Amino acid sequence: MTGCSDYLSRRAVLGSAGAMFAWGFAPRFAQAAGGRDTRFLCIVLRGAIDGLSAVAPLGDPAYAGLRGSIALSATGEVPALPLDGFFYLHPALPELHRSFQAKEALICHAVATGYRQRSHFDGQDVLESGQPKPGMTASGWLNRLVAQLPAGSTVRGNSGLAVGTVPPLVLRGPAPIVGWAPPVIGLADDDLAERVLSLYRQRDRRLADVLERGLDVRRTVMESGRAAERMDGNPGTPGGMRTIARGAARLLAAPDGPRVAAMAFEGWDTHANEGGAKGRLAHLLGGLDQALVAIRTELQEHWKDTVVMVVTEFGRTARVNGTVGTDHGTGTIALLVGGCVNGGRVISDWPGLKPGDLHDGRDLKPTLDVRALASGLFADLFGVSRARLGEVVFPETIGLRPVSGLIV
Repeated sequence: MTGCSDYLSRRAVLGSAGAMFAWGFAPRFAQAAGGRDTRFLCIVLRGAIDGLSAVAPLGDPAYAGLRGSIALSATGEVPALPLDGFFYLHPALPELHRSFQAKEALICHAVATGYRQRSHFDGQDVLESGQPKPGMTASGWLNRLVAQLPAGSTVRGNSGLAVGTVPPLVLRGPAPIVGWAPPVIGLADDDLAERVLSLYRQRDRRLADVLERGLDVRRTVMESGRAAERMDGNPGTPGGMRTIARGAARLLAAPDGPRVAAMAFEGWDTHANEGGAKGRLAHLLGGLDQALVAIRTELQEHWKDTVVMVVTEFGRTARVNGTVGTDHGTGTIALLVGGCVNGGRVISDWPGLKPGDLHDGRDLKPTLDVRALASGLFADLFGVSRARLGEVVFPETIGLRPVSGLIV
């Protein structure tokens, strides 16, 4: 088996052949008999999403004054989508709203990691490593989670899927992973791919095996009659989010494919010209919503056993800045979406938006640790013990009470 140590060295080989990138392969295991055949996908929104716009607390009397021209409204030309009478969803998220109404989406507000500074680099490190502070490890909590599962489980046996040209930290580590990314250059045709494969078979059997698996990944992603579809692989555009999500979901849906995956969508740092119901943030939220549509569509009957978790490194300031944007903040949102999510709810110990309620006088105060949310999810979804979650998956959180009742 090969872990992340080989990850980047093999990427160039597969990229030169025009294949969908695939590396770090583990042997393929048969699907576990009985029980739920679970799929889990983690989406990291890099750049810090504005949770107060994505899920607006219109019921808070201080909201409109703080948000100024970017404040959402329950009425008007583009009204926000109602959730529970207090919280409203951004109008660019109709698929998420549909899932919420179908009780397949759970929204958590005033969420953060234990990190209280405002550096993107360190915030993402803490979020994805699952450690109490940055720079403590090169492994991610999702990789460590996979390593804690029984050796015969479907999830562990089929390894994890890292989406992107560089694997997200959350999935790096000793547990075997596969990788896939949309091509940044045109794909090699089948004839050229087979010629290169034949050459490797004669000269380097190990590279031939890796390339063959990479071509298998490409065929899986491109099947169902859409091979000619133009692929936008930019994770910071709506089209790119949809493309990446669609490809990952096709691999997760494959009978012998991976069961857990991680990907990152870029560009959520809305310092200037953020916009309200329309504008830059609405454009990005529309891409996330399209990605959720693609995942649900591609997974088909597996959607009932799927959880998609959407997280970000921190939130943004409660007040709008001088460039009609928002600066780095603290509390924000997290999402759980999927057919086995106990949804139709907003989980929040709402701290309020009055000046005295804000963290450091500027940010939404966090009242829920994202690690408590994830620990509760993995206890219910995979049966991982509280001790293993608090000591290994999310170190130094043994005293953090997991959120329960997240799965049906």
